[in-house]
Order: sequence, then C-alpha cells, then structure tokens
Amino acid sequence: MSGAQNPSKRVEVRAPMSGVFYRRPGPDQETYVEVGDPVRKKQVLALLETMKVFQSVKSPVAGKIMEIAAQNEAALKDNDLMFVIEKA
Repeated sequence: MSGAQNPSKRVEVRAPMSGVFYRRPGPDQETYVEVGDPVRKKQVLALLETMKVFQSVKSPVAGKIMEIAAQNEAALKDNDLMFVIEKA
C-alpha cells in the first residue's frame, strides 16, 4: 500500500458560502497555490466572491496541497469542495 495517503491527515477545505471561486488575486497575477505546494496555517489559498464582496479562503492547517477541486472562476455552492490538504 505504498503511496497511499493517511486519511486522518486529509483536510478538506470547502466553500463557506456560495460564490465565484478565484485561484489568483487578479487576471495577470500568479495563482495563490498549486498542487504540491507547502502551505502555512491561515495562508490565502483563493478568493471567493459573493455579492461583489471578496473573501479570502485560508488554509485551516499547515501542510501540502494535494488537490485543487474547484476550477478558476467557477460558481460554487455552499460546502463545495475547493482544496484537499495533507496535514503536516
């Protein structure tokens, strides 16, 4: 079973509300994170726009980005999966 993830270390980051998901701060800027990137607790991972207000999506834990489930500029619903992080 080599290469298998430990499920207890898997942390899902879900949309706190409905809105449009953005992986970068602006159209000409780099993405906040990519798969494989290390992240710190409270590091900004993305933006969620709801009713013209942008909210930062922050990492709840320190670890590594294992999956980015949401597409850039996708309309998300409350509780949609955005990221999977492997806890450090």
